[in-house]
Amino acid sequence: MIASPRASVLLSGGLDSATVLAIARADGFECHCLTVDYGQRHRVEVDAAARVAAALGAASHRLVRLDLRAIGGSALTAGIEVPHGAEPSRSGVPVTYVPARNTVLLALLLGHAEVLGAADLFIGANAVDYSGYPDCRPAFLAAFTELANLATVAGAERGERFRVHAPLLELSKAEIIRRGVSLGIDYSLTHSCYDPTPDGGACGDCDACTLRRRGFVAAGVPDPTRYGQPKTE
Repeated sequence: MIASPRASVLLSGGLDSATVLAIARADGFECHCLTVDYGQRHRVEVDAAARVAAALGAASHRLVRLDLRAIGGSALTAGIEVPHGAEPSRSGVPVTYVPARNTVLLALLLGHAEVLGAADLFIGANAVDYSGYPDCRPAFLAAFTELANLATVAGAERGERFRVHAPLLELSKAEIIRRGVSLGIDYSLTHSCYDPTPDGGACGDCDACTLRRRGFVAAGVPDPTRYGQPKTE
């Protein structure tokens, strides 16, 4: 019996990364997940990642802790207000952009993959809903792939070729949800909100919540998101 190829999957606990894990599994990969607690405001997603990894049959799930709050510069890692109730921007860079986050996270994923002996890295980057994020664009992913093959012993010395997969890159949120539902994902296990309520529920009107809600509506799928009690003044 031929063993399944291994893949290293970046799993945040959100809707997109859960779908990527399901896609990688459906494509025949033995999936080893990496979740990063980087000091993000919405740390409840770390617990969601553990639920998703277990439910979708990940071969392993590793948690790495680092603190990007030491750098700040984002509404997710510094004392900058998360926008609420505004139309998500399709141009410019949102304040929820975390400086160099995907570069840092993919570097960790690359190390994880090299130790595992995996050539395939999966990330839930999407350029449709948030084209303002420069590290969710095809050019960035192509450049990182080149770096991966130059900066590792596996690539530079042994001639192995790493591949960065971003299967959601050109999909709308509705298309992502439909794909996930077809693969049997229980999206109630996931968390997308940037500014969770005190009880850990979704706020309902940050950019991430707005895009998620609209996605379920457009997909014609009931929204299983747990919305929490509003913050008190």
